[in-house]
Amino acid sequence: MSLSRRETMAAMAAGAASLGLGRPAGAAPTAPDPLKLWYRQPAAKWTEALPIGNGRLGAMVFGGTAQEKLQVNESTLWAGQPYDPVDPQAKAMLPQVRELIFAGRIEEAEALANRTLMANPLTQMPYQTLGDLILDFPNLGETATYHRELDLDTAMATTRFEANGIPHVRKVVASPADQLIAVRLTAGGEGKLDCDISLRSPQRDVRTTSDGPSGLLLTGRNGASKGIEGGLRFAARLTAQLEGGSVSHGADGRLAIRGARAVTLLLAMATSYKRFDDVSGDPLAATADTLARARGRTFAGIAADTAIAHRRLFRRVGLDLGTSPAALLPTDQRIAASQTSDDPALAALYFQYARYLLIASSRPGGQPANLQGLWNDSLNPPWGSKYTININTEMNYWPAEPTALGECVGPLVEMVRQLAITGERTARTMYGARGWVAHHNTDLWRATAPIDGAQFGLWPTGGAWLCVHLWDHYDYSRDPAYLASIFPIMAGSARFFLDTLQRDPSTGFLVTNPSMSPENPHGHGGTLCAGPTMDMALLRDLFARTTEAAQILGIEPSLIAEMHAARERLAPYKVGGQGQLQEWQQDWDADAPEQQHRHVSHLYGLHPSHQITPDREPALAAAARRTLEIRGDRATGWATAWRINLWARLRQGDHAHDILRFLLGPERTYPNMFDAHPPFQIDGNFGGAAGIVEMLMDSHGDRIDLLPALPKAWPTGSVTGLRARGRCTVDLDWREGRLERAIVRPELAGARKIRLGSAERTLTLQAGKPVRLTLKDFA
Repeated sequence: MSLSRRETMAAMAAGAASLGLGRPAGAAPTAPDPLKLWYRQPAAKWTEALPIGNGRLGAMVFGGTAQEKLQVNESTLWAGQPYDPVDPQAKAMLPQVRELIFAGRIEEAEALANRTLMANPLTQMPYQTLGDLILDFPNLGETATYHRELDLDTAMATTRFEANGIPHVRKVVASPADQLIAVRLTAGGEGKLDCDISLRSPQRDVRTTSDGPSGLLLTGRNGASKGIEGGLRFAARLTAQLEGGSVSHGADGRLAIRGARAVTLLLAMATSYKRFDDVSGDPLAATADTLARARGRTFAGIAADTAIAHRRLFRRVGLDLGTSPAALLPTDQRIAASQTSDDPALAALYFQYARYLLIASSRPGGQPANLQGLWNDSLNPPWGSKYTININTEMNYWPAEPTALGECVGPLVEMVRQLAITGERTARTMYGARGWVAHHNTDLWRATAPIDGAQFGLWPTGGAWLCVHLWDHYDYSRDPAYLASIFPIMAGSARFFLDTLQRDPSTGFLVTNPSMSPENPHGHGGTLCAGPTMDMALLRDLFARTTEAAQILGIEPSLIAEMHAARERLAPYKVGGQGQLQEWQQDWDADAPEQQHRHVSHLYGLHPSHQITPDREPALAAAARRTLEIRGDRATGWATAWRINLWARLRQGDHAHDILRFLLGPERTYPNMFDAHPPFQIDGNFGGAAGIVEMLMDSHGDRIDLLPALPKAWPTGSVTGLRARGRCTVDLDWREGRLERAIVRPELAGARKIRLGSAERTLTLQAGKPVRLTLKDFA
């Protein structure tokens, strides 16, 4: 339903007033910026604050007037220290657990596994907040004409208002080049800016001292968790650059600024973390060096360089899905109204916001995006804000390659390299196997043993799924040097399963045991089982991609033969009595106590894999569809996002869009556009963006599908800069639901199959020579 004419006019008037602060009275209104989140009031809670980040340092900007708060994070500040949680008795007890599972004695198997196979401690270390930068503005007076925004194109958070008739502007950026957070405070008129600055932290052994005449230094140590003592030191160092006025240190540890025209604050943060097994870094020296390098830098220069670095990635892709009067509303009001008003531009904003968040939380040299990306205000966040690798971490990176953010995958690749080291110990000690293994979670310390309880954590294919992401990064770039560097990791994962796959005595097929269909109890004594459908699908991909890599590199013929033989013996897909794709080897789906369970792990073969497609495997695609119908469309944030992608793969664009619309509403999106699991998990943001891509373009091998699931809600639009596998860029324009123009820009020569609906063309592409296609080319 569209907004009424009266609502439209009111929204236009309000939007113009808020967006035009400082505009002379009677000046023409400015159209809303499609790449800005904006609000008429400060953030009252964390999920209303606006995120900035440079991949290592993050801040949530609240936009307060009399008091501004920046809640800050450093990506290596986690609880604990290096540790190895594998239970040494696990290998001896594993055969007994396997026997119980094959015998159908699941409850006994789960109890024995909980006693003998699980990690010690049973949970991993949580990601934690560093603390807050607090700016108090005494005697500010009454405020008016308030506006705050996050500009996705410049990566800047800005707050504007008037106090006693004096305009105040506050700007915040996180600089990737300077490795600091910069804040700019200005007030109109001479000497109108008074500010008290403090640094606070809930961590232990915290101490705040002066750092020169205009600086503060906060130091501390991380805490223990589950019996693992804290081993990190950290520092946050701030300097204030004044334009006019005076600065002094108060007895309460504050920095007091009085009578300034403007102030620039530079905040550097670091920990002693160097690697998952090395905490010998010097955060005091690191923060001092950072500020020394930035000495003499202006905020304008830092902000300009930040925007340039950000735009180098962000501006690669543009998306226009159309607009409506709803786009004139503040962002929180658009989210609230999204279920009853047409707002296609909100989906485009959500898409670009996800790209912004990935750039801000995952840059080369830093940590991968965790369950909350980079942003966390707690010492004990939900699920530890860790890396949950039975879906959530992988979903974080689903949009990276197709939306031209391949560089942002770098931290994930580096984490997998490290997991292969710690996972080798786990494979040897727990399973007596070659290669390496990771279960359903990991943390900063790259722990790989099963955690949380056998019913959640005894799932051995987390590393296999991550290896598929290693391959995907190659498949988009086709870089042989990179492929050679990751092949040993993929081969190590394959060797682990070659050693640990078990022959199912009832069928003769090779299956994983013990395992589970992630977190979903099957109604027959627990969650543990042998050979869940997801594992079989993952191992088909692992063996196939590792084989392809070995063939490209011309190595490991004996390993290729082993993988081929094992792949042929993996348990196949099965269709159950409800017409559904079976989740387990037995037809237990109807017995499962949670018929609308959030996980749809057994549909991995449909998405993100391409093992099941409507044209090549219509019977299995129909069974997958039946599974989705049983599971339902509405789930937690990330699970809702997965369903969007699955329906898009079935080429059901209108159904996918209906689910996307729910995802964009207030039940699954917070006012600051963070995904609401609830609580906040960032994977839903990334999964939702990936779903939008799936509706517009899909690629597999050397095939590109154009507009495979275009919904009627987006009749006219365009997208530029999408990436297809094989180093191709794709631009699309469509009108009235039909392709108007496609431009394929290959960077590598070769044959590509271009598909539109049921029509397909094979083109021989030449590197650097774009190809223009229209609807008539597919007639």
